[in-house]
Amino acid sequence: MSAAGFVLAINIFVAGLFAAAFLVIAWRSPRAIAARWLALAYAIGILNAGLEFVLPLQPHPELLGLFVFAVALAAFAVSAIGLAAHYAVKPPLGALALILATSILANAVLMDQHSTSSLPRALVYQLPYFFVHLVGAWVVFRARKRSALDLTLLLFLLLSGAQFVAKPFLAASLGESSTQAYLQSLYGAYSQLFTALLLITNGVLMLLIIVREEMAEMTSRSETDKLSGLLNRRGFEDRARVVILNTRRLGRPLSAVVADLDHFKTINDTHGHEAGDRVITAFADVLTSAGNAPRLLSRMGGEEFAILMPGATLEAAQGYAEDVRSSFAALSIAALGPGQRFSASLGVTELGSSDSLSDLLRRADAALYEAKRGGRDRVCTVKSEPSVDRMAARPQRRKGSRRA
Repeated sequence: MSAAGFVLAINIFVAGLFAAAFLVIAWRSPRAIAARWLALAYAIGILNAGLEFVLPLQPHPELLGLFVFAVALAAFAVSAIGLAAHYAVKPPLGALALILATSILANAVLMDQHSTSSLPRALVYQLPYFFVHLVGAWVVFRARKRSALDLTLLLFLLLSGAQFVAKPFLAASLGESSTQAYLQSLYGAYSQLFTALLLITNGVLMLLIIVREEMAEMTSRSETDKLSGLLNRRGFEDRARVVILNTRRLGRPLSAVVADLDHFKTINDTHGHEAGDRVITAFADVLTSAGNAPRLLSRMGGEEFAILMPGATLEAAQGYAEDVRSSFAALSIAALGPGQRFSASLGVTELGSSDSLSDLLRRADAALYEAKRGGRDRVCTVKSEPSVDRMAARPQRRKGSRRA
């Protein structure tokens, strides 16, 4: 077997590995649509490489050569569509279809024109690969969020495209034709080697990017409360500790609000658990829509909620809590009967200089307990002081609220 044939066989093996890897991701995560497209792209690539071995055995290889060219171009086009699916960019189907149609037609016209010199014919053959890679790079560039990994993929897509522009000149410098005795030529060995290196690099980068997104999605699902759509206790505590560290580093204020739905057991007993679920989701919507300051929202369990507000003073958090209380008290929840109103009690406190997350939440709970003891459907605050024993809760005067 020639050197080019040996590297081509390696390329088939590598493409098979990537096709299998993307298939596994697509099977394990039905939402990973991009993995399906990329698995298909590598599967088409395997077909293309296999046909390269058959091509030299044909007495009249022109038509099969055109088909091999179209298959390889289709593999790169499908890969670009997969990238568009991953980055939520509108797939450039028009541009890809134009490249495919014009390039196949141009190569078909030049197929029997032996008078045309090797370099122009080779450029007509290789440039469409460059343009399809350019489309893939454009898709990555259009992505809303690009990390270093995404930018690295963009760079290697451009390099992959550039090598197809360089191939005809490489063949000319070696004094060989890029279309004749390909697998036996020195040019074929170099060409397949460059293709192998970039195939592996681009495949690894795309695999890492998709796995990264899948891991982030799994983490998000494990840290999100399914009913309310807010963070669960685990997700809240993990993020809250980081927020507190950053707040202290920047020297900014931070406040916490804890909330509890009043008489929630009565809601469940009277209206049923489905109605209770609707009340929880309605309260979560109020927490999300009230105010516009940055905040960390969570459902800690049952009818208990916690909110962390970086950059908010005690007074600002107080205002947010009062907006939540009054909005929820005025809310009418569909299908729970006319005139039904529900309320929540809230406790507010501000981060002290030596507070841990548990200290902050414990003090907010103390304010919440004072709101419950004071009649519910109200907001109470407690200031940060050196000693917990010296803390005093201050009930806020209600404004136009109604009890449950």
